Amino acid sequence: MKKKRIAILGSTGSIGTQTLDIIRSHGDKFIAEILVANNNAELLIRQAIEFQPNAVIIVNEQKYDFVRNALAQYPIKVYTKQESIEQIVCSENIDTVLAAIVGYAGLKPVISAIKAKKTIALANKETLVVAGDLIMNLAELYQTPIIPVDSEHSAIFQSILGEPNAIEKILLTASGGPFFNIDSEFIEKATKTDALKHPRWTMGKKITIDSATMMNKGFEVIEARWLFDVKPEQIQIVVHPQSIVHSMVQFADGSVKAQLSEPDMRIAIAYALNFPVRLPLNSKRIDFSKFLTLEFQNPDVNRFPCITLAYEALNKGGNAACIMNAANETAVDAFLTDKINFLQIASIIEKTMNSTTFIKKPDINDYIATDTEARKKANELLNKK
Repeated sequence: MKKKRIAILGSTGSIGTQTLDIIRSHGDKFIAEILVANNNAELLIRQAIEFQPNAVIIVNEQKYDFVRNALAQYPIKVYTKQESIEQIVCSENIDTVLAAIVGYAGLKPVISAIKAKKTIALANKETLVVAGDLIMNLAELYQTPIIPVDSEHSAIFQSILGEPNAIEKILLTASGGPFFNIDSEFIEKATKTDALKHPRWTMGKKITIDSATMMNKGFEVIEARWLFDVKPEQIQIVVHPQSIVHSMVQFADGSVKAQLSEPDMRIAIAYALNFPVRLPLNSKRIDFSKFLTLEFQNPDVNRFPCITLAYEALNKGGNAACIMNAANETAVDAFLTDKINFLQIASIIEKTMNSTTFIKKPDINDYIATDTEARKKANELLNKK
């Protein structure tokens, strides 16, 4: 059986390293063909030496010589710059692109991969947040499959397979993040150390802060709208602290289907890479012989206004979610560098959404211009703090 050749965009991040763990365990099925990292040159070098990919990309140009020299004795091509990613995903030597670059930077490479008709294993939710309409139209035009890697969207995807029935409602689960059931006074004074203590998942800093604000769940609402072609009002967020039920789908007869597992991103990653056949994994199993409590409740939108902002952006349409994403990336970075407090993240996003040019039917150039304008507006607001 021919091995599937994988390009991992974001190989040094949480999703990327877990993808390589799967490839390490199933070397008879996969080859790590391309590895891409933004800044972590040391880990990228170690990965390249172990997996011997055809090529690696270190986006940070200042680290290019370091990576190239370290890999000089190996038959591995070394490239740099963001543009190299957009070019290399079109290579004939790639079957599947695992898109795990964080943030807006993942948009253009995914577009290039779709046009090259590569199967997309999508872990970069911002791609659909920023330009969901454009991405799904391109995927249909080029007949390119997009398989979700987010645990929630993987659960939804698995729940609707083989279902001829239309979705009545998506029940999108949320862990609640580090501030679930924490009083507002604590949240108001929360430090980045507090916000980075996720109770269930180990993730990168940016996505962990997004989980703390629950903007991550807002992003996932938008992602679900585009992936599964449903209306905003058909998507309900339910807080589920145990993170055992990864999401549910309700149908017209009242039946609800769900995918359950212990928290382990490798399950969703492996399912996307080897779809439709499940791979054996050494993941922890749910022990139903023990007392198992599964709790569900509505999120507190007053404490987590980013949820409301995401629904507003989705309902408004156009480039509104693109504005929101740019403002969020800017505000989260400001919080992580101690320029603003936790509650100011949502404030910066809301003010940027209200002051950036709205475009009802944007094209790719409009999205690019919107991202630039929104970041400028957000930074102007930060400078006034």
